Amino acid sequence: MYARDAASIATPIGLVRVTGTEDRIDAIEILASGDAVASDAPAIRDAIRQLEAYFAGRLTAFDLPLAPSPTERGAVLREGIVDIAYGETASYGALAKAIGSSPRAIGQACARNPFPIVVPCHRILGAGGALGAYSAGNGPITKSRLLDHERPQGGLL
Repeated sequence: MYARDAASIATPIGLVRVTGTEDRIDAIEILASGDAVASDAPAIRDAIRQLEAYFAGRLTAFDLPLAPSPTERGAVLREGIVDIAYGETASYGALAKAIGSSPRAIGQACARNPFPIVVPCHRILGAGGALGAYSAGNGPITKSRLLDHERPQGGLL
């Protein structure tokens, strides 16, 4: 068993904290405040580098060793969310139909998502393009800022 470690960086949406081990990421949190902290764990350092590149507009898809989903169904839901490309959105219903699930299951997977930004549940919208809920950071405000960042000529200030 590897020792758990954490690192955090300041971003335009708040402090982003990454927790994990040498070889995998266990959680990502968007916090209201705190100090940037470094880590020696390779997986965490890589996650921090990729998040910095994302916020700098140089990265549109993450490649990180995330802790596996505890269930097979959870893995299918997570993959469906990850497959929504940078700058794109999907409704709960459309994603559910595409992966043979239900909008409620998609919503629950988003609410329990331990990897906000990397597993981009901010890209999932309600019917008719409604912003809907967001369980990370400052909720819908954070979701809106992430979507704005991913729009052409977007970017967070």
